[in-house]
Amino acid sequence: MRTSMPRLAPADEANLVLDHSGQVNVFLVAGLLTHGGFVGDDGVLDLPALRTALQSRISRLPSLRRVAVPAGRGHAWAEVPPDLEHHVRLVEAEEAVVALERRCGELMTVPLARDRPLWELLLVPGGDLTDAAFILRIHHAIADGMSAVALVHELFNPEERRTRSGDVPVDAPTDHGRSGRAGGSARRVRRLGFGLRRVLTTISGRGVPPTVLLGERSPNRGVALVDVDLGALTSRARSFGATVNDALLASVAAGFEAALRAAGEQVPATLAVSSPVALRRHGSASNQVGVMLVRLPLAGTGPDDRLRLIAARTMAEKVRARQQGTLELMRGPLGARLMDGVGHRQHLVAGFVTNVPGPAETMRLAGAPITAIWPVAVLAANVRIGVAATSYAGRLRCGVHFDARNVPGAAFAAAMQNELACLDDRSRKAHFERDAS
Repeated sequence: MRTSMPRLAPADEANLVLDHSGQVNVFLVAGLLTHGGFVGDDGVLDLPALRTALQSRISRLPSLRRVAVPAGRGHAWAEVPPDLEHHVRLVEAEEAVVALERRCGELMTVPLARDRPLWELLLVPGGDLTDAAFILRIHHAIADGMSAVALVHELFNPEERRTRSGDVPVDAPTDHGRSGRAGGSARRVRRLGFGLRRVLTTISGRGVPPTVLLGERSPNRGVALVDVDLGALTSRARSFGATVNDALLASVAAGFEAALRAAGEQVPATLAVSSPVALRRHGSASNQVGVMLVRLPLAGTGPDDRLRLIAARTMAEKVRARQQGTLELMRGPLGARLMDGVGHRQHLVAGFVTNVPGPAETMRLAGAPITAIWPVAVLAANVRIGVAATSYAGRLRCGVHFDARNVPGAAFAAAMQNELACLDDRSRKAHFERDAS
């Protein structure tokens, strides 16, 4: 029986608007599981044991028991107990990460059923000598990046109640974007002016030249998974006064340059990307993120200079994004419809890049150790490539999601991996030189 629930917060309603044919608005995370718990030594998965373990956890997670039902001009939440026979199920066996990449790409074109709670956990059997895998999909109407990671942590490790120090972003927000009493009307006027400029820029900005990176997307999606040692990357970034997110953006810049060259296009001096910024959580909305626009230096910029330039730019943009709060056009469904319409003609950004800190410790799914996790970003508007990253157990793992028919995604991912490895190697070299001295 359905129990009446509150109406969706405007920002969550906006995320329902952005989910439609050709644009699946889900948070996807894929991972590998080794033997233990419900994963037998012979590779056989005990799904009844897994479902039993998840049942009590889901009882403590209201967002996984909700369906958005029409209510007037919008939607309200209704509680619907999930059918775990459907939500937690097996798919065909895979034996390589490459096959997992292919499956993730396919799933980014498959919408979640609207008449069920907006999530699913797919299990991929391995074998005696191969890891099993999982793919978790959660609709963005019930979770942004930060809250999705919290859901993953509760779903997989319910005994871990408090966020550990390793899980807290280096750039943890200190302002959720409200003007408050301090600053008074002058601050509100400044925010209003900045917000108006941001709306106009979103609608009419022309920073990206005609390119294969933008255009109508095909249903042929690709996903490439890359990773790097987190400690080494952190050390390298800090030596430049930068963050891990800055280093990630630098690797994305290298990816853009390689993809454009592979496509036979001229490489511009800069390309802008959209990157979400976590806001201090308040109220009932599941989506509480700001957005910063970062111009990535490309042609003629070496790795060191690139990292310095990006660090300087994000330092200023991050503060503005947090002060301004949620993107104006994502504060409700009307704005989202407008953005969805004009987004197919936008030339403001060439891609999306998101980075959410994950748990520092190894997680377990019903007793099975999780050896690796990778997130996969949503592609929206006319953007054909996006990068999502998360830290987990000492590694930074990234998923590159691209339109495989139009974008040289393999070249992008290879250059990104090389840039991350270069930062890793330089950091290790500096560490060894310090020890030797």
